[in-house]
Amino acid sequence: MNESLADTVKVGPVAARYAFALYQLAKEKGELEAVTRDVAQLALLLDSEAQSAWIFDARVPAREKRERIERLALTLAPITANFLRLVADKRRLELLRELPAAFKRCALRGRNAVEGRVESARPMAPGELAELCVSLGQVLGKEVTLRLQVEPSLLAGARIYVDNRMLDVSAQGRLEGLRTHLNSARLR
Repeated sequence: MNESLADTVKVGPVAARYAFALYQLAKEKGELEAVTRDVAQLALLLDSEAQSAWIFDARVPAREKRERIERLALTLAPITANFLRLVADKRRLELLRELPAAFKRCALRGRNAVEGRVESARPMAPGELAELCVSLGQVLGKEVTLRLQVEPSLLAGARIYVDNRMLDVSAQGRLEGLRTHLNSARLR
C-alpha cells in the first residue's frame, strides 16, 4: 500500500468499521491477498488527484459516478467490487480517502504487528534500526516495523512513535523534562 497515504491519513470510526468489515469478509472468503492488492490499487488511484477527482466532486452526477465505479469494479476482485458499490449506494464515497490507511491497520492487527516512526538526531545504521525493532517488539509483544526520520533538532538520542505511544529518549526531550521539573519545583 502507498506508505505516504497511510501515514498521513487520520482514520475516522466509520472508515475503520467499513475497512474492518472488508478485511474480515476477505479473510473469511480466502480472498485477503486479492482484496489487499485491490486496496493498494485504489490507494494509487486516490493518490492521483487527476484520476480520482470525480469520486469526491459534488458536481459529478451520481449516475456518472456509478458508471465509473462499475468500470472500475471490472478490474477488482468481486468482494472489493461489491464493497465499492455498497459505499457508493450508501453515499459514503468520502470514506474511500481513509480506506487504504484503515485497511492497512486491520492487516497489521491481523498479523499482530505495528508500524511506527523513529526520529533520530542522526542517521541510524540498518542494524541499529533492526535491533530497536526487535527490542520494541519484545516489549510490546508484536512485530514492529519502524521508519527512520532524521530530526537534527533533537540534538542527540531518539524519539519513537509506535502503537499509539511515544518514547522520548532524546537530549531535547530530557532537557524539556528537566525544565518542566525545575519550573514546577517549590522554592523554600
